[in-house]
Amino acid sequence: MNWLRMLTTPKVKAKNSSKSKDNLWTKCPACENLIYTKDLEDNLFVCSLCDHHFRLPVHMWHDILFDNKDEVVVHHPVKTLDDPIRFKDAKRYKDRLQDSRTKTGYTDAAHYCLGKIDGKDLVVFIMNFDFMGGSMGVSVGKTFVNATEDAIRNNAGFISITASGGARMQEGMLSLMQMPSTIASMSFLKEKRLPFINVFTNPTTGGVLASFATLGDIHISEPKALIGFAGSRVIESTIRQKLPEGFQRAEFLMNHGLIDAISSRKEMKKTISKYLNYLM
Repeated sequence: MNWLRMLTTPKVKAKNSSKSKDNLWTKCPACENLIYTKDLEDNLFVCSLCDHHFRLPVHMWHDILFDNKDEVVVHHPVKTLDDPIRFKDAKRYKDRLQDSRTKTGYTDAAHYCLGKIDGKDLVVFIMNFDFMGGSMGVSVGKTFVNATEDAIRNNAGFISITASGGARMQEGMLSLMQMPSTIASMSFLKEKRLPFINVFTNPTTGGVLASFATLGDIHISEPKALIGFAGSRVIESTIRQKLPEGFQRAEFLMNHGLIDAISSRKEMKKTISKYLNYLM
């Protein structure tokens, strides 16, 4: 072994192995500083130097939002047919699903929970971007519908935390059918006058944005979250114009009326509770 490698500093190691789960250091993509990974986790995966919000592991939302995570009832993704259209590109869809299940420990890209926030009953639907980019297929759509039905049964407020690249192309038209399905389920919530708050995290795009994510009574976003239907390069090539800076970021969208509030992760529970008090 080259003796120079024996003297490699932790900083260099972190740069060369930033994707390792056992890595002691994490490089912030915004300010490019190295952060001790344990400190980053203790700070809810928010950079203490520049406030960049890393993607939060989905199970940590239980810790952040609920009064007592031990009393939270977790409903796992709805089981559906794994490969309804027998899709295959460079890899079979069945194999992609299995890889994501092994990697994440979840059976699909969303689950929901029942619990309390500041004593108020709440159903929270949580999307998992680590599972095939949080793409919405039949399982995600059915899980969302079940979550709204549980909110109605329990006379509870409904929160969705979105992180998605859009509809899941490997399920073809069946994935697109989840857009009207999830929208229809929202009408039953509104009939019961139950509040729906959507929390945008980075990124929320495509069919998820174009369906239930923008139907909330209140829209909250984490700072600088990417929110949009199509990519900026696609839009620019279509309209043949340069888009304004920050066009699809939460701050720009709040200034133009799509977002009602931007909240840091540490204040998210307080922000949600405040709006629930107004709406309920």
